[in-house]
Amino acid sequence: MESLFVPTLIVALAEIGDKTQLLALLLAARFRQPRPIILGIVVATLANHFLAGAAGNWVAGLFSPLTLSWTLAASFIAVALWTLVPDKLDDHESSRFKRYGPFLTSLVAFFIAEMGDKTQVATVMLAAQYPHLALVVIGTTLGMLIANVPVVLLGNFAADRLPLPLIRRLAACAFAALAAYASYQALQLGGHLWY
Repeated sequence: MESLFVPTLIVALAEIGDKTQLLALLLAARFRQPRPIILGIVVATLANHFLAGAAGNWVAGLFSPLTLSWTLAASFIAVALWTLVPDKLDDHESSRFKRYGPFLTSLVAFFIAEMGDKTQVATVMLAAQYPHLALVVIGTTLGMLIANVPVVLLGNFAADRLPLPLIRRLAACAFAALAAYASYQALQLGGHLWY
């Protein structure tokens, strides 16, 4: 169950304030049809995160557990720092698809916006760490939905209640904790940096 719960938590935290969350807000304001937007988010995220998870699963087989643990620790530190950098949404990115309706616009815009995004990178790392690819993909998709569905349904409610810098810092701390855990695992495998 760790293969499901950890990815859900990590992606939900990483998604707060992300450009795809801004995209969800923009789509909700433009179309005012939450169901097709949410369905577009689900389909796009499943497809994108399955591809990312498959890549992570493949990468895991290329490295020793020690090398993988140190690589994961470094990657989690990089994502922790990346989480502190605010994302911006290019209005042109979503406006060019508007004529296709809320579902197709959401599907295409979210799939494209997730390419190379920190949650996609996190999915690759998590799939490399956990053996159950399907659970990782379901978990990362649930994390995306936990962060984005309220934005679609309630607009900017959460941003009015909690300061975004605080949310970013909490997400960065979660990734730093994962980096520490991955480092601990590497040390347990005998990968001490000093003797």
